[in-house]
Amino acid sequence: MADKADTQAAAVDSPGVWDDGLIARRVTEATAPAPAPEQVSGVETRLSGPQPPAPPAYDGSLRSRLDALRELVGLSRTRLDSQTLADAGRVLDEAAARRKLSGEHTVVAIAGATGSGKSQLFNMLAGVTISETGVRRPTTAAPISCSWSDGAASLIDRLGIPGRLRRRPVQSPEAEAQLRGLVLVDLPDHDSAAVQHRVQVDRILKLVDAVIWVVDPEKYADAVLHERYLRPMAGHAEVMIVVLNQIDRLPGEATDQVLDDLRRLLDEDGIAVGEHGEPGATVLALSALTGDGVGELREVLGQLVSERGAAVRRIAADVDAAAAGLRPVYATGRRTELSEAARDDFSARLADAVGATAAGEAAERAWLRNANRACGTPWLRLWRWYQDRGELPTGRLPLGPPTDEEATARQRVEQAVRTVSDRASAGMPAPWAQAVREAAVRGSQGLSEALDELAASAALPSGRPPRPGWWPVAVLVQASMTILQVVGGLWLMGQIVGVMAPNLGVPVLLMLAGIVGGPLVEWGCRMAARGPARRYGQEAERRLREAAAGCGRARVLDPLAAELLRYREVREQYGRVVGTEATVG
Repeated sequence: MADKADTQAAAVDSPGVWDDGLIARRVTEATAPAPAPEQVSGVETRLSGPQPPAPPAYDGSLRSRLDALRELVGLSRTRLDSQTLADAGRVLDEAAARRKLSGEHTVVAIAGATGSGKSQLFNMLAGVTISETGVRRPTTAAPISCSWSDGAASLIDRLGIPGRLRRRPVQSPEAEAQLRGLVLVDLPDHDSAAVQHRVQVDRILKLVDAVIWVVDPEKYADAVLHERYLRPMAGHAEVMIVVLNQIDRLPGEATDQVLDDLRRLLDEDGIAVGEHGEPGATVLALSALTGDGVGELREVLGQLVSERGAAVRRIAADVDAAAAGLRPVYATGRRTELSEAARDDFSARLADAVGATAAGEAAERAWLRNANRACGTPWLRLWRWYQDRGELPTGRLPLGPPTDEEATARQRVEQAVRTVSDRASAGMPAPWAQAVREAAVRGSQGLSEALDELAASAALPSGRPPRPGWWPVAVLVQASMTILQVVGGLWLMGQIVGVMAPNLGVPVLLMLAGIVGGPLVEWGCRMAARGPARRYGQEAERRLREAAAGCGRARVLDPLAAELLRYREVREQYGRVVGTEATVG
């Protein structure tokens, strides 16, 4: 009756203390209730040893994977929501907490459905009635522990089991030596009608080193067991023992048939069954009522405890499970990068939006116009001046586009940003692709205005276009042609008024030479000016393209590259977590 009262009281006490699951952060023996000095024979008595038990030894591979997982979580906190990283954070907390505790003890939970006989099996292994059994369902209201050696108090504290529910086995020295270091925990029914019972089962299953699943011939195929527990824990097969209890109720060869069907169901759940020395779950058949097969379970538990590797394998399986859950947000099977072609296309789109080609053509026309005006005949220059007196000064470009052109240019810039962000995020998991697109949008703010300023300052240099070395000679020759015309004209006028002797040949020839030579000089200069004008226009276009590309690189491409670099870093860390040094695609 005392045990029954204890179990009912624990159902009320335990949930209020250990309701958040972060047991690893509350490991302290000081807060555990101390047992009375005198206790009955079946209750555990704490003995303080001279030295605390050694913690479990995590090998180099597991330490590296845990470090990588910790780095992965740190790099991803600003990109992924806390719910996505919750399991990984819990694994890190539990791994750190377990490493601080005894490595000489192995914590094994006995879990099962209502009426499976797990409490009866618990009592059989302990050699004394510890956990209450009976027809009333559910019978086990709170987890009860039984430790085969001292030094496990901190481990049991971590499970949140109060001192009044901690027991010691009553067995022969030989039997106790076989299981020395074992901490056995009898859990409430995982299918209990009481919600707090299921909550306790789910919490403790995340903290123990190994699990014994007890099934019976009637409920071994229960959907709740397979879908809620066995299938999600398929990666923990090496720290899992599946026991078919109550075989005393099966006639003849029915036990083998049920075992075969149970193995089939486990295989469908993805649980590897350890046979012929291969790693995997151990499947046994026994009867807790008659004791048939219990000795084989003792041997399996003895080997599990003596190896002292269950805690490490459990943590490794937890890391595998966390990595599998994170795979959709880190690995897609495709390599992601921003190619040079995508960068060049973005720069070209910005150059088109800012009008680099049009600016180069305008600069070429301006150079030609200046050459024509400088080397043309005075009469043609006078006529062009009359036509162009309403235009802007020679050599300056009208760089203020109309409003509709400004709207078109802005749309081109936005389209360029969308295109390059889509190319950069192609093949990335959704959260990282969203981060890339957000970085591009942030960088594009004010990009159109910055490009307009660049167009005004970088298209053409201040002042007039540069002049080639032959330009002054051409101007001098054109001036000579004009002088010939003037001299010839004055000579003829002098003959008309009688000041000079009549001689029509020479002045007419002079005038004809000037009249014909002037346009010829202008035409020659125009032909000679095409090359320098083209180079001048190309230089203006190149400056504007480089300026636009530099602005786009600083505002958009560099932030995109930073996001891609961060994603490559977390992808490499994820590769270390899953156990491959190569980058995960």
